Amino acid sequence: MRLRHETFRMSKLIYMTNTSLDGYIEDETGAFDWVNPDPVFAFITELLRPIGTLLLGRRLYETMTFWDAPVEDYPPEQRDFARLWQKPEKIVFSRTLTAATTRNTRVERDFDLEAVRKLKRESEHDISIGGAELAGLALEADLVDECHLFLNPVIVGGGKPAFRAALRRNLELLETRRFGSGVIHLHYRMFTSDR
Repeated sequence: MRLRHETFRMSKLIYMTNTSLDGYIEDETGAFDWVNPDPVFAFITELLRPIGTLLLGRRLYETMTFWDAPVEDYPPEQRDFARLWQKPEKIVFSRTLTAATTRNTRVERDFDLEAVRKLKRESEHDISIGGAELAGLALEADLVDECHLFLNPVIVGGGKPAFRAALRRNLELLETRRFGSGVIHLHYRMFTSDR
């Protein structure tokens, strides 16, 4: 009798965000209209392909609900992204939302670190985390495995930082890519205390 050997692969928790050159995802007014998604849209779409679950903060979720309309409502070049955003399970962490307005979505009141660890162990697909505050909690708990940062050629002078103050982690640069617009994609692996 032959034994089947299976390789266990824990899914990765991946933080993806746009940031200004000085490290902010929003300016002091809460705006992020300085982000130009067009040059990197197809690239971000490809990054979403292996994602099976999206963990979202409330503000990011409310911004992304735009992508939950019928796919045919979007221009042809945006339909693949809409499909990929609609397909995964979405978990929104919010103390103010009472219900989700998009498909495949549930609302959780608290960000349970043990539940996220369990999800990483049991998921067959990678997991994306979005929203700087939510990602900050996961980073502090050493749950984030990789970061995809899209560095935009703008200095905004203040606002919401991509990373919490006083957070210190070492990272390994895996890949860079420069886009014609001046946006630079930085792909890092996180080094944590237990890796």
